[in-house]
Amino acid sequence: MSVVESTACPWFGKDPLYRDYHHREWGVPLYDDRVLFELLLLEGAQAGLSWITILRKREGYRRAFSDFQPEKIARYSNKKVVQLLADPSIVRNRLKVESAIKNARAYLAIVDSGRCFSNYIWQFVDGKPIQNYWQTMAQLPANTLESDIMSKTLKKTGFTFVGSTICYAFMQATGMVNDHLTACFRHRQCRDL
Repeated sequence: MSVVESTACPWFGKDPLYRDYHHREWGVPLYDDRVLFELLLLEGAQAGLSWITILRKREGYRRAFSDFQPEKIARYSNKKVVQLLADPSIVRNRLKVESAIKNARAYLAIVDSGRCFSNYIWQFVDGKPIQNYWQTMAQLPANTLESDIMSKTLKKTGFTFVGSTICYAFMQATGMVNDHLTACFRHRQCRDL
């Protein structure tokens, strides 16, 4: 184990895909509308499963869900839903598949109202990452006041599979909060972005 590995957050274990996700992506402030939409859908798909399961299926999701283009997903028919439910490269759960379609429509409603999705999402942290200084994994919350508000607001807008815990995981993934442990080499890197 390298010095870098010994100071990293322990949650990703030994899986190279998980390690790469932690080292390159998790906690990096993200402002790209399409990628934010992708991660919101993937976090919803993860509900009740482990994140590594979704990471392993991420390319399958990109292919199956039109590279997360909300304009295309919003127009999916019942026939397309049946096709998706037969696709082993994604989680074949009808509620989650139908949620992706509803969420694409809710996303488009935000954009059609003249708002940028990135600005809409980042409003829940006043436009800048919350810097946390956790020393142990036990200190990390499952949800916060900000994720509670995000969840309620997204649900009112028409999104589904956006409970507060899902929203907090999304906030962690997209760098809206920096939840790398203070001993992790990525904490300072993400803080300084």
